[in-house]
Amino acid sequence: MFANLRYLGVALILCLSISAAADAQSGVIIGWGTYVVAPVGTLVNISAGEYHSLGRRSDGATVAWGFNSKGQSYPPASNTRFTAISAGGFHNLGIKSDGSVAAWGDNYYGQCNVPFPNSGFIAVSAGFSHSLALKFDGSIVAWGRNDYGQCDVPFPNTDFIAIAAGSYHSLGLKSDGSVVAWGRNESGQCDVPLPNTGFVAISAGGYHSLGLKAGGVVVAWGGNYDGQCNVPSPNSGFTAIEAGESHSLGLKSDGSIVAWGSNLDHSRRYAGQCDVPLPNTGFVAISAGGIHSLGLKSDGSVVAWGSNGANQCNVPPPNDEFAAVSFSGSHALGLKSDGSIAAWGDNYYGQCSVPSPNAGFAAVAAGDCHSLGLKSDGSIVAWGLNDYGQCNVPSPNSGFVAIAAGLRYSLGLKSNGSVVVWGTNYYGQCNVPSPNSGFVAIAAGEDHCLGLKSDGSIVGWGRNESGQCNVPSPNSGFVAIAAGEAHSLGLKSDGSIVGWGWNESGQCNVPSPNSGFVAIAAGATHSLGLKSDGSIVGWGWNGYGQCNAPSPNTGFIEIASGGLASFGIKLDTSV
Repeated sequence: MFANLRYLGVALILCLSISAAADAQSGVIIGWGTYVVAPVGTLVNISAGEYHSLGRRSDGATVAWGFNSKGQSYPPASNTRFTAISAGGFHNLGIKSDGSVAAWGDNYYGQCNVPFPNSGFIAVSAGFSHSLALKFDGSIVAWGRNDYGQCDVPFPNTDFIAIAAGSYHSLGLKSDGSVVAWGRNESGQCDVPLPNTGFVAISAGGYHSLGLKAGGVVVAWGGNYDGQCNVPSPNSGFTAIEAGESHSLGLKSDGSIVAWGSNLDHSRRYAGQCDVPLPNTGFVAISAGGIHSLGLKSDGSVVAWGSNGANQCNVPPPNDEFAAVSFSGSHALGLKSDGSIAAWGDNYYGQCSVPSPNAGFAAVAAGDCHSLGLKSDGSIVAWGLNDYGQCNVPSPNSGFVAIAAGLRYSLGLKSNGSVVVWGTNYYGQCNVPSPNSGFVAIAAGEDHCLGLKSDGSIVGWGRNESGQCNVPSPNSGFVAIAAGEAHSLGLKSDGSIVGWGWNESGQCNVPSPNSGFVAIAAGATHSLGLKSDGSIVGWGWNGYGQCNAPSPNTGFIEIASGGLASFGIKLDTSV
């Protein structure tokens, strides 16, 4: 249902992650900002957008993963009571239990401006840049981009029972089983084949349309450049249909999925959106995105396949019993209370492929393209990109009590108070200042390191062009440290925070009142502080909302930040 728009990559910058012991309190992970990837839990609905994926949990909350350039993977302001969802090009629609529609994400064409009165809706469908909503009275409301008339519902606007929004065209199913189509029609996507009767479901793609007949037969029309209208034989037994940008999906009554059409991305390279993973059984719902596909299993799990350039196919793990989280800006590590690690996000270098045995971990640290896990026996496991030896833990690999991961380098704190650093040393980040003793905590920024001494002082080394290693006076009374891209944070024993280094976005300017803090985290150009009352304060660059902790801003027990995103762990598992 989506237009032919090329993926524009986001420059992601590594920054410090935090970790906690596996025997700490555990809960659920909440994420906000851009390129957010957060655990999803069990889903009851799915919807695939252009480069992102959307799901609805049984508790009525939405979850999303993948590209977040317009906030489409960020939770809506009031993330409760959703009964239906639809993912469009770069925006989402959801119906609330009161019949109102919530819209979030890209609003360039007003596709998120739900017309008044916002009530009485029973279904929604998000196109590439326009939106459709079906009223209880059988009328359709359309808004957003309308250059092809895709929002001009034909007269009479009555008796509709289903809707489907494509890239630039729209479909409506009437109660008599006929289909009405309007909008862009250069490929015949609005020319419903005769006989126009007996339809029970519809779906609109990029330049083609699908209709499901009462007997389980699929009818396809419109653009067929990639065979997206060539329904495979036997054309029978279908219970659901989904039209993607240039591919099609059909769900069979036996729980299997049939896929046909394009199997390539926008550069005509293999993407695999039609290659349904095995075992191809047990599916209850399907959704076709721009160049990826989703399938929902009867147990609430999601299977994703196809293009994964924006992590739209990296389905996050169940969201429960997390003791710590670490985020690099593109991939995440979550430490479970049972000592296992859940990893999700970008896995190009294998940074999310936790080595076996995945057990006995006490801390995690996500570097830019590599990962670290600290075992309860004091050894470190490293995996992912290893171009500078950042995954080659020096011998003896024992006696470690803390870990941190930076840009192509790693740190480990020994039980004797010494720090070991390995990987790239371009800025001297592996040269621990003398005396290398008395350290009780470590932090890794992009190219600089921090070490907290037992006397409450901080030592900084590595890249220092922004003064990120120059600890302000008085250098005493510190109890925690955090390092961002080029700035540093220190938490004092009195609950105040000190920030220094690069401050172009105000990431070092702690908001007033600067008191009552119990934990800190540094993102690329923003900072977080956890208050003793369980609330989170964020400051610095906020272009993607990474400083705005979601409501209710209470009950947090851990915080972490990476790149342009933020994370918190809550005790309340109903969140």
